Amino acid sequence: MQCASALCLLSLTSCMIGPDYHRPSAIISSKFKELQPAAGWIKANPAMASFEKGEWWTIYNDPVLNQLEEQIDISNQNLKQAEASYRYARALIDQTRAGFFPTMNIGTSFNRQGNGGGARSINGGSNISYPMSQTQNTYALQTAASWDLDLWGKIRRNTQSQVAAAQASAADLANARLSYQSQLAQTYFNLRYQDSLIDLLQKNVDFYEASLRVTQNQHNAGTIEPTALLQAKTQLQQTKAQLTQAGIARAQYEHAIAILIGKPPAELTIPRGSLSSTVPAIPVMLPSTLLQRRPDIASAERAMEEKNAQIGAAMAAFFPDVTLSANLSYSGNPVGSLVQVANRIWSLGASASENLFDGGVRTSVVKQAEAQYDMAVAQYRQTVLEALQGVEDQLSNLRILEQQAIEQSKAVELANQTAEIALNQYKAGTQDYTTVVTQQVTSLSNQQTLIGVQQQRMVDSVLLIQNLGGGWNADRLPSRSSLTSNLPFVPPILQKNKN
Repeated sequence: MQCASALCLLSLTSCMIGPDYHRPSAIISSKFKELQPAAGWIKANPAMASFEKGEWWTIYNDPVLNQLEEQIDISNQNLKQAEASYRYARALIDQTRAGFFPTMNIGTSFNRQGNGGGARSINGGSNISYPMSQTQNTYALQTAASWDLDLWGKIRRNTQSQVAAAQASAADLANARLSYQSQLAQTYFNLRYQDSLIDLLQKNVDFYEASLRVTQNQHNAGTIEPTALLQAKTQLQQTKAQLTQAGIARAQYEHAIAILIGKPPAELTIPRGSLSSTVPAIPVMLPSTLLQRRPDIASAERAMEEKNAQIGAAMAAFFPDVTLSANLSYSGNPVGSLVQVANRIWSLGASASENLFDGGVRTSVVKQAEAQYDMAVAQYRQTVLEALQGVEDQLSNLRILEQQAIEQSKAVELANQTAEIALNQYKAGTQDYTTVVTQQVTSLSNQQTLIGVQQQRMVDSVLLIQNLGGGWNADRLPSRSSLTSNLPFVPPILQKNKN
């Protein structure tokens, strides 16, 4: 027993084979190239409390959008799938940690055995006696235990790997949530673009109908040529066709939103609205904050520790496996007095095994683990670079689009003035209707372009927030202690409600 106790103590204090994890450096810049305070980028402040909690969409001050976003966690089926994947990764930790404990089993058996006997006569002669028939019942109760000592840290390295994998899965879940929230906001602003486009086209349809009535009266009076009347009718029908097309696109965006919030399209109707004319100020920090605020970067970082731990688990295979075993059984009859000292059989044992030759299999497994770790490091650094690119792209897009919106607004104003002058000249009889049509088409085109620019600004603002992490922070990842405890836990998909 003293030997067994010593081995137990040894297993608890033994070393772990393999390299300890140290986070590799990321390729990151000290500041964003496109970051310009004059363009409206601001630092986080207390007013952005909801943004910091992950409810970033509230900065748009749109009640309909707020209501839709809140349904992502509740009903989005892809997000539920990601949450189940996280729970699966967590369950794997418990499966791996089970190796720290001995395995025990118990069994019972019953055996009934007999032999023949008695007396019989041969040819009327004397009886020949045989031993009397005997029947014996035997009851048995057996227990056995086996414990693989983790002397070299293989189980601990595997547990470390599974914990990191579960944390990566939790980060993937957060990244999926952010992605679906972003998709919903982008789709919503695209729908509002269609609403604003429909309003613009309907306004022009009303104008062209009034213009057609004037042209029809002039044609009836014989003051204009038939071609002017045909041009007026053509312009009206073309605009009506555009209006119909906008309605088709709006319906499709509404259907897409329904799927994102986990509803059949038939159960969602979004009232008509308009595209916001302002882009909210978005808190932008230093590039280094992306390492903590981007869930995809956090997932890539956790993947590095997962692969690093697997190197140690592979190296532990070079050392012998040590196993303790114990058996205890009782055998006898009757069953009521089975558990007695006289019927007890026990044994204790220890064994060690080592693979002396495997043709280089273990060496190959270690090399594979090292290569997978190097792949994880490269993936981590690439993820950081792509995150920087995403932020820079959206910063430059918003800066340039803001300038384009200013210039396009001036173009719309000039086009409207030109169209109004051409119409007045036509009414005065100093200009033909072809000029009026040309200028009105130009005016409508410029107005559509202006709405399109605003649509892109809103969508890019959403993408910027997504690239900045949407207010998420790596502190929200489940801790190692919470993942290795057997206490009840709250899935990350529900943790938002605890804030």
